[in-house]
Amino acid sequence: MALPPPAEWGPAILESGWAYAILALVASYYLGKVLVRVLGRRVARRFERPSVTRTVLRVIRTGALVVGVLVAMRLIGVPITNIALSVTVFSAVLGLVLAPIIGSVINGLFVLADHPYEIGDMIELTDTGQRGFVEDMTLRYTKIFTLENTFLVIPNSTIRERDVINYSAEDERTRLEMTAGVTYEGNLQEARQIMEDGAAEVPQVISGGPDIRIGSARYPAAPTCQIEAFGDHGITLTLRYWATQPYRLSAISSAVHERVWDRLEAAPDVEIAYPHQHHVFDETSGTARVDLEGERRS
Repeated sequence: MALPPPAEWGPAILESGWAYAILALVASYYLGKVLVRVLGRRVARRFERPSVTRTVLRVIRTGALVVGVLVAMRLIGVPITNIALSVTVFSAVLGLVLAPIIGSVINGLFVLADHPYEIGDMIELTDTGQRGFVEDMTLRYTKIFTLENTFLVIPNSTIRERDVINYSAEDERTRLEMTAGVTYEGNLQEARQIMEDGAAEVPQVISGGPDIRIGSARYPAAPTCQIEAFGDHGITLTLRYWATQPYRLSAISSAVHERVWDRLEAAPDVEIAYPHQHHVFDETSGTARVDLEGERRS
């Protein structure tokens, strides 16, 4: 097929519909952006969840672009029925290759429906111990901004099968605990009071107030120290307290340990327990030869 002279390229393009097709694509792109801007607040008020809101707006923007592509194909004379048939056959062949992606999308719908976490929540993956804030949720993956200042992108097909701890879904207060051992000869009640007061001095620890309700149970808001066990070398005490900032649990725990240590060290009637071993020799122990100051004795 002979090409028209360069002077006739403009009219030829107009007659073939390519210019209008390009215009339709550009218009659909900007139409999607306008729809997202206009409907963004309404969608946000309707669903009240950032993850669902972002997903709906992405679908609206993609839908506008798909409509523009179909209009552009119509303008250049491409038969839609043939394209639909070709896409159907191609999709059937490509289905096995795209199965993991399709699985992630389906699992993404379940994640949005189950609502185990939301954008902005702090979560922890129990199998790896990684913690961070949920930065974004799509139909294919969940993006986590870790406390190490890195991004973690996890496909929804795998994150749905993992145990996830949500520290900030409804209540950011998190209960922590520490254990310490004191000797049997020391003042047990004073040791318990010292540990409770030491934890209450940390600013991020709740020092008192109404009981905290977890389900049908209620727990004291102030730090509490209880006897855990009577061990071989001392009495094991467990201190439980509530932290207000879930993203600083390690720092809060370290601060509580430091305060408790300082107070126990300064208490004259309390001694921290550690393993002791006493060797007792009698007539059944046999004999031992030792060297004291260079002399041999038996």
